[in-house]
Amino acid sequence: MNYNFDQILERRQTNSIKWNLFDPDVLPMWVADMDFLTPAPILQSLQKAVEHGVFGYDYADQSLAKAVVQRMKQLYNWEIDEKSVVLTTGLVSAFYAAASALCDAGEGYLIQPPVYMPFNDLQEDLGIIRQESPLVRIENGSRISYKIDWDDFENAFHSSNAKTKMFLLCNPHNPTGQAYTRAELEKMAEICLKNDVVIVSDEIHSELLLDGNIHTPIASLSKEIADRSMTLVSPSKTFNIAGLFCGFAIIPNAELRQQFQRETKRMTLHVNGLGLVAAQAAFSGECEDWLKNLKGYLTRNRDFLLDFAQKNLPGIKVTSPQATYLAWLDCNDLVKSGKIKGNPQEFFLNKARVALNDGKAFGVGGENFVRLNFGCPLSVLEEGLKRMQKALEDE
Repeated sequence: MNYNFDQILERRQTNSIKWNLFDPDVLPMWVADMDFLTPAPILQSLQKAVEHGVFGYDYADQSLAKAVVQRMKQLYNWEIDEKSVVLTTGLVSAFYAAASALCDAGEGYLIQPPVYMPFNDLQEDLGIIRQESPLVRIENGSRISYKIDWDDFENAFHSSNAKTKMFLLCNPHNPTGQAYTRAELEKMAEICLKNDVVIVSDEIHSELLLDGNIHTPIASLSKEIADRSMTLVSPSKTFNIAGLFCGFAIIPNAELRQQFQRETKRMTLHVNGLGLVAAQAAFSGECEDWLKNLKGYLTRNRDFLLDFAQKNLPGIKVTSPQATYLAWLDCNDLVKSGKIKGNPQEFFLNKARVALNDGKAFGVGGENFVRLNFGCPLSVLEEGLKRMQKALEDE
């Protein structure tokens, strides 16, 4: 089947945060939702639910847990029990609940910045201690990538005079687009087990793999690792249904699962009925052809972005994401040279009328970076990049 990912959808007439936060002449390429139609099987399931006409209190029956189990088996040959699947309102609320369950005030959680913005906020919101092992930036011409400093990673546990209770992993990594290798995951898990730390792994972008890259859930490595892990998954990013707020925590350890469920109950995190319907359809297997074509389109968009940046955006270095539809742009050289005065996000917003994410929000190592969402029609991506090019040429 052919899918028209080039179609321009009018979103300003909706309640879209992405399209309505900024002035109408600003092209939004920031927040992580895509400008593509949701797959037809999901839309049809939602339409059927709407046509029924009653929106009372809903619950997820066992068929949804079974769909998650089957999905993990199909994608990763990872066998999990239905009882280990816990419904959540989304992955941010899930890792907040996990942190609240695992960490008492004054205890620590470890992250690898620059990393997804809310990872950096748990310290402020929950009174726990943020411990950091920054990823190491590697430069290769106009491309950048990241690696783990293993000595620094190990030394970060129980730092800042706080006992580390949780390692909050982002895999695939946002904003770098890195899909960690099995060897890297094994080493991270080994160090976590040695330090008696629970791994909470945000794997929301795990199905958006480019170039045939492979995703390995860290909990699938061994039963011992699974027993000390909470794996967070959702169809939301993959199938463009983020606004329906439905995700899953896979927690094989019964004691950890009970701790987590106590927190979600205390926080009254209830998934809405249409979110349940959409998740069931997304994981039904009926959207696989759409997803295959989407990943091909995103790969071509990424390659267009890399080629354009190399030829037309001198001074900007870019990651080549292995997964996600998010690119991480290093503008440090332009700031140092004075080509960009001040904050790059503000520069491109004011001078190019393109809205990007400010790298500072991703924590240590994000200064003078911007994050760009290329999950959009190619014509929109090209327009945004040309605006950025002109803004730089005009300086």
